[in-house]
Amino acid sequence: MNKKLAQKYWKENLKYLIILLSIWFTVSFGFGILLVDELNQFKIGGFKLGFWFAQQGSIYVFIILIFVYIFLMNRLDKKFNLK
Repeated sequence: MNKKLAQKYWKENLKYLIILLSIWFTVSFGFGILLVDELNQFKIGGFKLGFWFAQQGSIYVFIILIFVYIFLMNRLDKKFNLK
C-alpha cells in the first residue's frame, strides 16, 4: 500500500474510532453519571434507568460497539483491498 492510500485508510479508521468512542463516552459518562437523575424517573426490569445504564447498559453498548467496529474495519479492509 502506498503512503497516500495508507493515510486515507488511517484517516477513515480514526473517524470510526472517534465516532464510536463518542457514543461510548455519551452512554457511560453521560447516561450513567450526568443524566442519572433524569433517567431514574423511568424503570427497566424493575431498576431505575439511570442505575441500569451505570451498571449494565454501558457494558452492553460497549460490546455492541466492538462488533460494529469489527464490521466497519472489515468493510474498510475490503475497500482498500487488504483482505
